[in-house]
Amino acid sequence: MSAAVSAMPSPPNAVDANAEPALRCAGLVKRFGTVPVVDGLDLIARPGEVVALLGPSGCGKTTTLRLIAGFETPDAGTIEVGGRLVSGPRCDEAPERRRIGMVFQDYALFPHLSVGRNVAFGLPRVREREARVAAALERVGLAGFDDRMPHELSGGQQQRVALARALAPEPAVILLDEPFSNLDAELRASVRAEVRQILAAAGQTAVLVTHDQEEALSLADRIAVMGEGRVVQAAGPEEVYHRPATKAVAAFVGDAEFLPGEGHGRRVVCDLGELPTTGQADGPVEVMLRPESLRLTKPLVGTLPGANATVLARAFYGHDQTMTVRLDTGRALRARLGPYGGIRPGDRVHVSVRGGVLTFPRETHGPMPEARRDPSGS
Repeated sequence: MSAAVSAMPSPPNAVDANAEPALRCAGLVKRFGTVPVVDGLDLIARPGEVVALLGPSGCGKTTTLRLIAGFETPDAGTIEVGGRLVSGPRCDEAPERRRIGMVFQDYALFPHLSVGRNVAFGLPRVREREARVAAALERVGLAGFDDRMPHELSGGQQQRVALARALAPEPAVILLDEPFSNLDAELRASVRAEVRQILAAAGQTAVLVTHDQEEALSLADRIAVMGEGRVVQAAGPEEVYHRPATKAVAAFVGDAEFLPGEGHGRRVVCDLGELPTTGQADGPVEVMLRPESLRLTKPLVGTLPGANATVLARAFYGHDQTMTVRLDTGRALRARLGPYGGIRPGDRVHVSVRGGVLTFPRETHGPMPEARRDPSGS
């Protein structure tokens, strides 16, 4: 990370939930042929807020971004930017008039133009043009890089040039389409942190498209989980992870194990015995268990509670480890533990749960549906 970027403070989240939205999408519909790829989508981004559109391939994420940018025309619905209608009945403003910046998946830098001229591209030819280019490059930690060519830069630096170009016109909203997918895993985390700092320091509203859960959880102020062309849940990262609105969201965001159970008010009976619930549970339910909520202990001979599972496999990652256990009822579960503990495959253990569990009405469908394929691939 460059010194200029690493020196930036990470301001506290200053998003005002009562402020007029910087971006508002209402009832957006987009069909390709007879297939509805975006189907009644509602989305809001407040000033200074980073919103991640998260979902499986084919759920309509990239088409939604293209509708907001003006690269596609919706079949129904409205889009407002900064309180101004840019798309709706008898209104379809051109992309360059929407006050929207775009960072593409492949950065889309002009290889024959210098860094400075790439950032200046699209800016009006006014006296302060050079000053705005210099300010944008300084903001992303690339001051003095004006005369470099794109091929002379690393992937992370190219990413920041693309971000500087999007920031230079002072847009109301910046759109980022899978912005880190071209970076190797080692670079991805550091560039992600840089981009988050840059957006926060600029107080910039941004909408990020990603299928990477870790990316969405670590970067966004709010996550809009998509399925079948709609927003299934829009909430802060902690709420989406710990209190998913549906079983499909729970299965898609992070790792989750599910056990069938029978709800009795604030308790549920399942293969792990009787457990407290975080809400009301009645009748046949699915019990959600995050791997880190499971606790494994090796009971001493003759003590209670006794062993109720056998360790089948262990994957050690240094900072933590994952254990696969088979309950005596026959079901397999994964537990995420710290790096220590002395438990090995073949050991008999007692499996218990930390805290209350979340339950969902027992359903027949599985993870996030992907039946309606988005031709754009996202």
